[in-house]
Amino acid sequence: MKKLWILFLFAMVMRSPLSAQEAIPGWEKWQYLMGGWEGEGEGQPGMGKGSFTLKPKLGGSILERKGKTEMAASNGRPAFVHEDVMIVYKNESGNPSRAIYFDNENHVISYAIRYTDNQIVLTSEPMQGAPRFRLIYEKLDSKRMNTRFEMAMPNQPDLFKPYIEGISKKVKELSEMPK
Repeated sequence: MKKLWILFLFAMVMRSPLSAQEAIPGWEKWQYLMGGWEGEGEGQPGMGKGSFTLKPKLGGSILERKGKTEMAASNGRPAFVHEDVMIVYKNESGNPSRAIYFDNENHVISYAIRYTDNQIVLTSEPMQGAPRFRLIYEKLDSKRMNTRFEMAMPNQPDLFKPYIEGISKKVKELSEMPK
């Protein structure tokens, strides 16, 4: 019996806590996004190279997205680094339907979330005199996705126009990332 117990413990220790195939309860629609991503994109104010990670935190009650984009100097503007954090959380019913975003440029954006077959769409609420934002993650295949960030001006809050867009590839599965 002692050998069986040791074998069981060894199997539990060696088992990856979250393999690429295991869905995290409540986060099934976000599963393909979990892990580490890298990509290159074009947009204003210039060329950028970025990466982000998405992983569950607080025992799976939230998702934490951390991003970093390095922007090259352009049009007389110096190079800079953009860093952000977004927390995706569940509503009272347990559905992941809200997110809040913060960055090193002092932006704070509250998003409502909706889902299609191959997209996760985050849209900010209208605010008097302020632009609206929409962030779209579109699954291309199991290792690639398109990310599009759009903006609508205050006088046309439902007319979103692309601001920056790029394709990213998955470089780390969630099971390969540090906790």
